[in-house]
Amino acid sequence: MTSMSRFWFVLKKHKALYLLMLPGILYYLIFKYLPMYGVVIAFQNFSIGRGVLGSKFVGMKHFVEFFVNTPDSWKLIRNTVMLNVYDLLFHFPAPVLLALLFHELRIRWFKRFVQTISYMPHFLSTVVIAGILVTFLSPSTGVVNHILVKWFGMEPILFLGLPEWFRTIYVGSEIWQRVGWGTILYLAAIAGIDPTLYEAAKIDGANRFQQIRHITFVGMVPVMIILFVLNLGNFMETGFQKILLLYNSMTYETADVINTFVYRRGILDADFSFATAVGLFQSATGFILVVLANRIARKYSETSLW
Repeated sequence: MTSMSRFWFVLKKHKALYLLMLPGILYYLIFKYLPMYGVVIAFQNFSIGRGVLGSKFVGMKHFVEFFVNTPDSWKLIRNTVMLNVYDLLFHFPAPVLLALLFHELRIRWFKRFVQTISYMPHFLSTVVIAGILVTFLSPSTGVVNHILVKWFGMEPILFLGLPEWFRTIYVGSEIWQRVGWGTILYLAAIAGIDPTLYEAAKIDGANRFQQIRHITFVGMVPVMIILFVLNLGNFMETGFQKILLLYNSMTYETADVINTFVYRRGILDADFSFATAVGLFQSATGFILVVLANRIARKYSETSLW
């Protein structure tokens, strides 16, 4: 049987499964792959009137303009990298620790109640989350400043107006909003661990902490590696919506990132070619990081994306 004959045989045999795949395939083709031809405007002086084919080719002009002629380019890169480093240091381990705590809870109704409460912020829109933060951190009517003033006798703090507070607020809100939902995959990984391993560990005299360390945590490692590699793909990007809603001119020093800069330059100033060039730099950096991280994971462990 030729390869083409084998292809049609398999397609006919599993046609129901391929029909289920069809909507997803069409989605990625139409909305992810076909628009990729627009990347060429990063190397043009794009004009809406002339279109992609009629615009003048300028090569690496926009990349040079960003890295060399844009005064704030390295500040933007630094802020983006710092927010993502803090996110990996504090947000990434949080669901792991919470999943371990959920697994160790023995009172079922309390476990379900706490899980439900932790999931709820995930279903709130970013606009609602930003509104909650603005209200809670208000210097005049905010709950946080009320506690600082009434309980500790401190002066009110303008949290959203001080650059040194922005990263803490952003990363802390990300943890609060996403940590509960992030535990789902880790709890699924824990559910797949063979129970006989715990029984054998008890027979060998392992205490509760040793079981968590050598069985539960080890069973979660493959999922952790996969998620870590995937997160690196977005390393040069950040939660654009939340930053846009929370930042202001007083916090640009630490809050202004590449995505917000691209929004101002590309959408507000209509400099589409320059914005596309900067976006292409972000995507290329994320791709390189994913490939390198996957290669390292494949070399030092049995888990990788491909």
